Amino acid sequence: MADNRTTVSRRQAMADRHPTWPSWTLPAYLDWTLGDFATRPLVITDDAVLDYRSTAALSQRLASGLAARGIGSGDRVGLVMANDTMTVPLMFAIWRLGAIAVPINTLYRPDELAYAVREAGCAILVTMRNFGSRDFPRMLDEVLPGWRDGTCADAPELKGGLVFDRTAPDRFVEDLCGEDGALAAPVESLVVADDTAVIMFTSGTTGSPKGVAITHDNLMRAAYAGAYHQAFEDGRRAVFSLPLYHGFGLVVGLLSGMVVGGAIIPLLKFEPHAILTAIGRHRATYLMGVPTMTIALLEQAEQRDYDFSSLTAIHSAAAPTPSWVWKKIQATFGCEEIVTSYGQTEVTATVVCTSPGDSIEVVSETQGRIVEAGIAGMADQGGRIAEFKTIDPETGADLPWGSPGELCCRSPLNSKGYFRRPDATAELLLPGGWVRMGDLGQFREDGNLFLTGRSKELYKSRGELVSPKELEQLLTRHPAISQAFFIGMPDDRYGECGCAWVVPSLGAEISAAEIATFLAGEVAAYKLPRDVWFITDEDLPKTGTGKVQKARLKDMALALVRELSAD
Repeated sequence: MADNRTTVSRRQAMADRHPTWPSWTLPAYLDWTLGDFATRPLVITDDAVLDYRSTAALSQRLASGLAARGIGSGDRVGLVMANDTMTVPLMFAIWRLGAIAVPINTLYRPDELAYAVREAGCAILVTMRNFGSRDFPRMLDEVLPGWRDGTCADAPELKGGLVFDRTAPDRFVEDLCGEDGALAAPVESLVVADDTAVIMFTSGTTGSPKGVAITHDNLMRAAYAGAYHQAFEDGRRAVFSLPLYHGFGLVVGLLSGMVVGGAIIPLLKFEPHAILTAIGRHRATYLMGVPTMTIALLEQAEQRDYDFSSLTAIHSAAAPTPSWVWKKIQATFGCEEIVTSYGQTEVTATVVCTSPGDSIEVVSETQGRIVEAGIAGMADQGGRIAEFKTIDPETGADLPWGSPGELCCRSPLNSKGYFRRPDATAELLLPGGWVRMGDLGQFREDGNLFLTGRSKELYKSRGELVSPKELEQLLTRHPAISQAFFIGMPDDRYGECGCAWVVPSLGAEISAAEIATFLAGEVAAYKLPRDVWFITDEDLPKTGTGKVQKARLKDMALALVRELSAD
């Protein structure tokens, strides 16, 4: 673990470089970094490397091309782009114009792609040609005919579209900017810090995705605070397959790394062998993932030897993590720092995070402390980026500090709310500037947050509220169980009951009866699941960021119950 002197010196270096917090915009910050980091790599892949200077120059060219197509301040630019090198300068090009980037999930079905384009009111759409077997132009032709030339009746705000071929990136630049590649006069942006920078869709684990409007200032504060709190080392290199259309990859990966002149090593998709190989090949220092990814990486690391000598930190977050994972991470990767955190798109990114030097017990039991960000104008008087309180999830009444309840956050990272969804925004934003997080938890006396679940995932069994997370954490302590997911199900006798989906550990066997016996010795009878279903990690329904979709697990369980009833 990093000692206190290292943490202090790294934080001081960041504070010296940023003595006060100006009203940053993203393109202005990229240009500002050229003073210290111009020739350092910013994006590293097996195929190409972009340094800070070339990223800034390419973003200017792309911005000129977009401007020539009529894109300007406030226009939404849809991006169906995986983690290609081109994605980074393209986003900065959009921001230079004062336009809004709308990164769209590359795993969406055709109807979901159309939904996102319409929901955000995209003025132009840029899509990669294909991603695995997915042919995006063909998919879009089916659901948004006329999308390329701006004649789509179902998307009247869409002026046209462009196709990016990963095998010919220069051709894309030529198509957008002209064959001679000449740069028009530099784009004079009128963007200000409070302008919306991205519309980022929620993951949709419990319902239809909504577009969250996040400002330049939100993103820049989140980026700096994340780097400061974790005391990033100069030149940090983060490897991940987390998509840049999600806050974890975009903010914690790309933007926070820029604070220390760091680089990202983004992979197109999650392949454990490829990620573990990239650590040694590109000398990654920081590995990022969600728990389902982390577990798969641990299992892959047992299959062969990899070079982890450069790795100093692993950040596993964005979903509940089985308790056994943490010590195994430390044993397998030998890292100084094991990090977990808590945040959500509605508050931009991470607002709670473990601190350098935290014990493995703190990391495994909590999500950490409120993020620190100690420079003038950045945080409150206590040096923290956010305030928290808890409320009664049913009545909305404030609870005493330290009481368990639904979490609410007040912070300069709070988003504007949901784009063109005033009713949903009104439910999200409470009087006094608080965002209702929808998560249940409490802050311990030591200042660390302990999450107990999602308020929307609570269900009643025999009239008593049940927290799925409590049961999931308990069940994953069993050596034969790798992952567990509890959901509420309709029940003729009790109105509602629990159902468990279980992923056995690699090579292990366990029966539903053994699970019932194990739980019966640990919890009250009303918490026991009526049904136990087994599934592999590969078959779990997941979002593009690796989060398990409980709504789909419920649909799958209902289908199985109907089949059994029919028999």
